[in-house]
Amino acid sequence: MSDRRLPGGGEFGRGARREVRNPVLRLPAARSIAALPVETRRPLGLLLRQLAYQANEQASASWKSNKGIMAAYWKAVSVYAKHLAHVIDPIAARRVGDNAS
Repeated sequence: MSDRRLPGGGEFGRGARREVRNPVLRLPAARSIAALPVETRRPLGLLLRQLAYQANEQASASWKSNKGIMAAYWKAVSVYAKHLAHVIDPIAARRVGDNAS
């Protein structure tokens, strides 16, 4: 590969826009969720981050058990839970650095 920088940075030139990194943000319902009061969204955002963490742990356990298909499934659950959590409560994601996911 050449030394030329790819658009969006990174090894594969991934886009830097939020909507590229989290396609859920493009959905009209995501804007409706973002319009809800923070007090309503925050508990669900925390639960989704817990779900993402637990699904990621399950993916690791499945991978170690040579259950690749289930590992892929749980990894996808983890990714989408994080995407939804970022839609619901993006400020909390920046504040805690997404350590729980």
